[in-house]
Amino acid sequence: MATATTNRKRVLTTETFSGSGKALLESRSDIEVVSFPNGIGQAEFNALLQAHAPVHAVTLGPTRFGEDELNSAGDMRVVTRLGVGFDAIDLAALSKRGVPLMTVGTANSPSVAEAALFMMMALAKRGAELDALVKGNRWGDRLKTIPSDLLGKTVVVIGFGRIGSRLVKRCVAMEMNVLVHDPYKDAKDIAAVGAQPAGDLDAALAGADFVSINCPKSPETVGMFDAARLARLKPTAFLINTARGGLVDEAALHAALVAGKLAGAGIDVFAQEPPQPDNPLLKLSNVITAPHVAGVTHEALDRMGLQTARNILSAFDGDIIGENVINKDVLG
Repeated sequence: MATATTNRKRVLTTETFSGSGKALLESRSDIEVVSFPNGIGQAEFNALLQAHAPVHAVTLGPTRFGEDELNSAGDMRVVTRLGVGFDAIDLAALSKRGVPLMTVGTANSPSVAEAALFMMMALAKRGAELDALVKGNRWGDRLKTIPSDLLGKTVVVIGFGRIGSRLVKRCVAMEMNVLVHDPYKDAKDIAAVGAQPAGDLDAALAGADFVSINCPKSPETVGMFDAARLARLKPTAFLINTARGGLVDEAALHAALVAGKLAGAGIDVFAQEPPQPDNPLLKLSNVITAPHVAGVTHEALDRMGLQTARNILSAFDGDIIGENVINKDVLG
């Protein structure tokens, strides 16, 4: 087992941690940084924690973290996510030990908002299909694949937080009719950016041309788009999910797409990641996908790395950035 020099803090970081963030941590003589593979198995991760214990901070990608990991670390002071989602973290276990969980705040929000808008445009403009026509020497079929405009279309944005609020501004700029469903946000704030509050989600969905899911994963939102809710959408509507897998019933989505009850979907997140190769959604031409990278751009990685490093330093130095702490009950 490794031993730490008195007052020296050991930080384990995922290999996707940006060079600028790592440099900020390593600029401190009292901090030692150890990197680990982003796709490390849980048993291997626990063994790594034990080998380097005491570990005082970790920055995580998709790796789970809870009671076992806290025990393996020995002296955990702060757990950070290189992102904003935290469904893989046992928040209760951290709070019980008084360990804060910190996320990167708005560092990757613009990137996810852009990705959601990109998927909307790619579906409306039939980008993949038109590209295939040219490359397949099928120029004569171009008028059989007519794109659509976003201009004047109605989009329902679910969630008006860090990401949803940015997507709303971008959709307003595209001259769309923007409806926002978020029961936890003030209607005046929504109206202030040129959108319309939509208290009744099901009623709003009936007139939607596009729906973008931009809310956290929670017991309240898991399975929110089941067969019944999907059936409320028009056959010409498109569904975009850049939030979390599990918010959409994938079997119900596939059935709606195959039956022509939905025009298409953009999916960055799946219930199982990576999805199985035989996932039927992957076979549909009116579905565009991405491997959970909506918030992963060169710029976002740099912003997230720097913010994560600042989060860790703030926890070590006793001046924690409270707005980035998820389990605020530990702040005292």
